Amino acid sequence: MSDIAVQPGLLDRALRRVTSLWRDMGASGGRAAASFTEPLRECLEGRGGEVSARTRTAKLAEVYLAADHAGRDAFLRALARLDSDSEAVAKAMAGVAAAGSDEARAAAKARLRRVLEPPRLKLLTQFTTIPDGMKFLVDLRAELLQRASGDAMLTALDADLRGQLAAWFDVGFLELRRIDWTSPASLLEKLVGYEAVHRIRTWRDLKNRLDSDRRCYAFFHPRMPEEPLIFVEVALVRGMAGAVRDLLDEKAPVLDPKGADTAIFYSINNCQRGLDGISFGNFLIKRVVSLLSDEFRNLKSFATLSPVPGFSRWLGERIEAGETGLVSEEEGRALLTALPMPTAIAAPGAPVPAEVKPESPEALLRRALVRRHWMRDEALMRAVEPILMRLCARYLAIEEAPGRPGRARDPVAHFHLSNGARIERLNWRGDVSEKGLRESAGLMVNYLYDPAKIEEYHEGYAGEGKRPLAPALRKLAKG
Repeated sequence: MSDIAVQPGLLDRALRRVTSLWRDMGASGGRAAASFTEPLRECLEGRGGEVSARTRTAKLAEVYLAADHAGRDAFLRALARLDSDSEAVAKAMAGVAAAGSDEARAAAKARLRRVLEPPRLKLLTQFTTIPDGMKFLVDLRAELLQRASGDAMLTALDADLRGQLAAWFDVGFLELRRIDWTSPASLLEKLVGYEAVHRIRTWRDLKNRLDSDRRCYAFFHPRMPEEPLIFVEVALVRGMAGAVRDLLDEKAPVLDPKGADTAIFYSINNCQRGLDGISFGNFLIKRVVSLLSDEFRNLKSFATLSPVPGFSRWLGERIEAGETGLVSEEEGRALLTALPMPTAIAAPGAPVPAEVKPESPEALLRRALVRRHWMRDEALMRAVEPILMRLCARYLAIEEAPGRPGRARDPVAHFHLSNGARIERLNWRGDVSEKGLRESAGLMVNYLYDPAKIEEYHEGYAGEGKRPLAPALRKLAKG
């Protein structure tokens, strides 16, 4: 019993000594990482018992981490080549085809499944046994994703690794924790680094987001206890928020959470690139809705305040493609009145060249949106607002992802619709930051999470592509 109790600590210390030595070797970059094939096979052989196998695996991980770009590429390709034995697979398939009874066929299929499993799966599992091994694999996949496109071998390796990570990071294994101002400084620093929706500018900004009328929750894995996987920031407010600047205002008075009637999810961030394609967001939101409902019985509504990150790109593509009807003639006249004359003919007394053709309403909209600080021009803003509101409603309610019938074109809309939300309200001037104007033309949208309707909405969207819409937004989209 005493040996079992002491062994993990001794092993970890031994591994740290070994990996320190191999880090020095790996500093030579590509030379140390030139050939991984034999070291990979040695790790699979398991000579010397479990401790020796773990030590060799730790060495290999350290050499990879210290390798240069070419060395890491060599490692990934050597790992990808640890595939199923083709002859054994062919023989097992022939056994399935030749089976003469249900019992024989079941046994043959079991043999086929065994020989189809590539040796690299065993090696990937071995990496989880070393210190920080789970984080190593998550980061390994992040790098693999950058290289796998168009490469059949690396794509197959990614499929294997993603399948393993999906099992290891099943939501049943994850821990939901609240992050507040008393959390470790190292964790708060990671929160700042991972925030990609609304950048955290200062420690004061962070403190404001963690105040008593705010909540921040994150999923953690027991093998990565200090690394958030995904986190959500929540504001407890009165009424449905329509502008993110109000939520991030450091000078705004702190609201007594017991006086709030709405929880606004205003920032959701995936933290680990290597877990792309493994969804936690739907579970996170539903768990947080449940927690907040239990803590604050006064909350009546749960909604997001979300960007529309694909809207400006989509609109630009439609205009460039020459689509007509995006802007009505009446709206075009309003734009023409609000816009200054083009520079080429704007000089006092300059004649209007006969060859200058009238701009289309769509071209006028494009000229309005490329103007610097166009949202500071009140007349221009009034002319642009009804056009953008209508087109954004169409984009959210109707437009489909290319080649994906029934799937919303906007990635954030797809995320929330998949989770069972309803598209509730569009907000003009919701985010007037540089990023908000560039990606969403300043618009933001509220997605409403009605606990009584979440499953119904989820099934309708996932099964039939139905997008639940508030009546006002549906009318706006049809306009």
